[in-house]
Parts: sequence; structure tokens; C-alpha cells
Amino acid sequence: MKNKSLLTILAFLVLNISTTQAQEFSRAVMPYVSIQESVVAITNVKLIDGTGAPIRNNQTIIFTGENITAMGNSNEVSIPEGAKTIDGTGKTVIPGLVMLHEHIFYPKPFDGVFSVAQMTFTFPRLYLAGGVTTIRTAGSIEPQTDINIRKSIEAGRMLGPKMDLTGPFIERAGTPVPEVGVIESSQQGVEMVNYWSDRGINSFKVYQNITKEDLTQVVAAAHAKGKKVTGHICSVTYQEAAEIGIDNIEHGFFQSSDFVDDKVDNFCPAFKRGQALGELDLNSPKMKALMDLLIEKNVTITSTLPVFEPYTDREVVLGGGIDAMSPEIKESLIAGHTRRQGRDEASLAQFKKQMAWEKMFYEAGGKLAAGTDPTGAGRTVAGYANQRVVELFIEAGFTLVEAIKISSLNGAEYLERDAEVGSLVVGKKADLVLINGDLEADVANIRKMEIVFKNGVGFDSQKIFESMKGKVGMH
Repeated sequence: MKNKSLLTILAFLVLNISTTQAQEFSRAVMPYVSIQESVVAITNVKLIDGTGAPIRNNQTIIFTGENITAMGNSNEVSIPEGAKTIDGTGKTVIPGLVMLHEHIFYPKPFDGVFSVAQMTFTFPRLYLAGGVTTIRTAGSIEPQTDINIRKSIEAGRMLGPKMDLTGPFIERAGTPVPEVGVIESSQQGVEMVNYWSDRGINSFKVYQNITKEDLTQVVAAAHAKGKKVTGHICSVTYQEAAEIGIDNIEHGFFQSSDFVDDKVDNFCPAFKRGQALGELDLNSPKMKALMDLLIEKNVTITSTLPVFEPYTDREVVLGGGIDAMSPEIKESLIAGHTRRQGRDEASLAQFKKQMAWEKMFYEAGGKLAAGTDPTGAGRTVAGYANQRVVELFIEAGFTLVEAIKISSLNGAEYLERDAEVGSLVVGKKADLVLINGDLEADVANIRKMEIVFKNGVGFDSQKIFESMKGKVGMH
């Protein structure tokens, strides 16, 4: 009798454990969960695995719980009995995107002053809808809010991606953005690193007006805490930052002040920087030497092409997100876009040159990752812009396999999360996107995301996008 009772208790515990393994979601999240079966098989699908390997057709991918358990040719992979089976004929699977320059805020200028506002509810949802299963916030205006958002997502109370959080911008006086605080000494930068490291922040970002001493001390403090430092820099050149030990530089080569002939130490020559880059020859030996140094110093460059995309004959909101905007913002964006048609030839030329430099850096062996930076003139919006990233990499001349790898595995490797995410490999988390179309035939099919899986749970991409229409700018 005792043995029978013990077996009954053990059976109950096993059953209880198995039924609680699946994540529970709140009433706010559940309407967007389309698949939560314990075993899922996607069959007969085109697979781009994110590793840089060739595209494979007629593949089956199986995941059990949170992890991928089998992959291979559909005629060779056995589907477990009782599995939820999805026919992927005519469709494409890619890894969940891993993007390194994202924000949970959006520009809302007032009376000629550039300003930003937190998008606590819309942006996390839109990132997930856009196939982004992991983001790094490259600078925060409300770090405690970002920490709370991450907690709510992990607990199943909010929709959103996995979040690698960057602390408040570390900046000196001179920034035009009122939400960005300023330090008055290098020691204050170190204090910020120590304070926010102890509260769960993953990395730090320096901004345009810091000094070399600021960067030196911030990098040392961050590295001592096991954290990394990135930068949108100008007062400090790319070369100086690389030699100091920065881990990552944002915005491709758009922000490099290295080619200003009369550059003053610790001063951002904003106008001269753009002028110098415009005059620099595409195949300049100076640019090649800078790229070589960045590669030698193991500095990752984050491409943020969407935030620099020109206007003429291009979309108002990149990735087709105009209807996501609140009515007053939508009207303003359309009016501004109309005014700028045919007036941005110089921007287009610079855009094409920057694309070419990013490709040269990548082909030379440089570490290139992807992001969107939803700031600028307001055309760059979470989720929509992340899909646009892949299209722009194709426009820049990258292959589809390269574009996906840059947008997934490269970011995961930088975040040191590549053992779990960033590519589709047996044993990794089932973070992947099912696209309702052949991405190899037409990269624009990236906008036809059907299901975004995060930890094996499938979320209805189009339903999330639809629910956010008219809300960006308000929430």
C-alpha cells in the first residue's frame, strides 16, 4: 500500500511538472498566442538557418517545448506522434531576428526641439510582430521602465522579445535631446556603470560629446563588471575608441569623425564630419586602414540603415508601417515626406556610399550586426523597420544568406547568446519565424510573417500588427 501511495504521489508530481512547463500568459497576451503545443513540426519548408549555410528546400524542423530537437530533409525526419504539424510548402523559416540598436522610445519633437517619448506598450509588441525575438536597447531614457518591461515579458504578462538592456546614455553637455542626462566628470560615468550594472542592466552606451578620458574610465568600469560598451560617437573618433577598447560602434560609418582634417580633441565637429565623409573617396586607403584597425581590435559595427534611408520614391514609414501611427503623427509624417521628394540627392549618394562601406567592412572580415534606431524623423518604427533592414541589406548587395546572418547570428554572437539563439541548430531555443512566402524568390516576402516563435511558443504576427494600428506615438 505504501509503494502504491508513493507511486501515486510521484505520478502526480510528474504530471504537475509536465503541465507547468508551458509558460502561462496573461489575458493581454493569450489572444496573440496561436501555437503552444508541446511538440511542433514544420514540414516541407524552405530553411535559412542563420549560420551562413546555403538555403535548403523541403526541410522539416521539430521543436519540443522550448528547444529545437530535429532538423533535416522532410523525407528523412520522423514526426513524433501527436505533434502539431504545420505544412510549410511555399513558405520560409528564418531564425528569430537579433537586433542590436533598438529603443523603447520614439521621437516627439516640440516647438523645434528634438525630444523622445517612451513607447512602453506598442514597441515591445511590434518588435515581436516583426520577427525580432531578441533586442538590445542601445541607450535608454527610462531604464527602470525597460527593466520592468523585461520582467513583465519574461513573466508572460506582456508581449515582446527577449531584452538585453543598455543603461542611460553616458554623455557630456552639448546634446540637444532633453531626455539624455549629462555627466560632469569621468567619475560620474563610472558611477552610472556601477549603479545600473547592479540593477540588471547588460551594457552601456556613450554618446556624441564624451571625452577620451570618459570613455577610458567607462570601458574599464564596464569590463570589470563583465559588461560591454557601445557608442554613437563623434567627439571621440572611431580609431580612438577602438584603441581605448570600445566593444561596439553604432550607425555603420555614418558617424565617423576620423576624416576631419582639423579635428580637435574631445570635440564633435558635426557639420565637418558629414562634409568629410561626403568628400572621402569610396575606395579611400584611409577608410580601409580604419576598417583594418576595427577588425584587429575586434570592434563590432552596428548597421542602422533604416534611420538614414532617403525620402524620394521611398516609403513614408519604412517597412509599410504608416497605418501604425497615431492620426496626428501620420498626417505630419506624410506632409514632411511630400515636402522632401526630389530634394535629397546628396543624402541618397551618401546612403549608397555608406552601404558600400558596410559591405566592404563585412567582406574584409569585420563583425557587422544590424539594428534600426527608431528615432530620426519618425519614419523608423519598431517591427516594421526590422523587416526593412533585411530588404536594405539586399539593396546594398549582400546575399540573402548574409543578410539573415547579419540580422540574427551576428547579433547573438556579440551578445554572447549564440549558444541559445541566433541560428537554427538542434539544441538551441526554438526562436524562429515562419514566413508565408518564398523569401529567396522575393525579399519583400519578409513582410509576410505568419508566426513568430519565441521559446517554442507561436505568436500571430499579423494579428499583433493589426492590433497596433493607430497607436504608435501614443503608447
